[in-house]
Amino acid sequence: MGPVAVLQALAQGPALDRIYLDTKLQGADAGSIRKLAAEHGVPVLYVPAIKLDNFNVGTHGGCIAQKSRVQYSDLQDVISQTIESGQSPLFLILDGITDIRNIGGIARTAYCTGVHALIIPERGVGALQEDAILTSAGALEKIAVCRVPSLLKAVDTLHLNGIQVLAAVMRSATLVSSVDLTLPIAIVLGSEDKGIYPALQKQCDLTFSIPMQNDFESLNVSVATGMILYEAMKQRM
Repeated sequence: MGPVAVLQALAQGPALDRIYLDTKLQGADAGSIRKLAAEHGVPVLYVPAIKLDNFNVGTHGGCIAQKSRVQYSDLQDVISQTIESGQSPLFLILDGITDIRNIGGIARTAYCTGVHALIIPERGVGALQEDAILTSAGALEKIAVCRVPSLLKAVDTLHLNGIQVLAAVMRSATLVSSVDLTLPIAIVLGSEDKGIYPALQKQCDLTFSIPMQNDFESLNVSVATGMILYEAMKQRM
């Protein structure tokens, strides 16, 4: 796209998923892009020129932006709208989940089971582009998605609104079936290899696990999400 086109997109308001900047790009345009991106909550990734060349978009001038198919929502707005509608909030927090197939599968199940929003960080999550939307069968364009600068601060916002934050972990003395999922809650899901970031898990009000017949390393995160959300839907119905 080039710096000028990216600046125009930021100023005019088209939703951008993320911006790639050449690590060597300097000057007023680079500074303006960083400033406007921060104001609009658009992640900026600093990459070498060869990475930009691989996008095959022709002359890029050291800057490329990806347009977003997803319209991001403000977390507090979604919380307020959910509570005002008389519903008990149910949110999912995705921590470090980078596989877009898992994200798509989670979104699809979340939409079908009445989740009010997905909460994702600006960085450390897979791009919500065409492949993710296809995997979600279009659910990512229907469910609210809140992209936040910090999941830790998002948890603070949830707590201030009376929403408990629960962590789905591999092993816990508390099983999902014994948790009251009808309450206003947000469920944190971590990546299959690293789990939930320790500082984030520490902020959670409760940890729970899914029972398994055989000892195994972990469940696929999308499959585990389905099990949890159908338990939540059963309780809420």
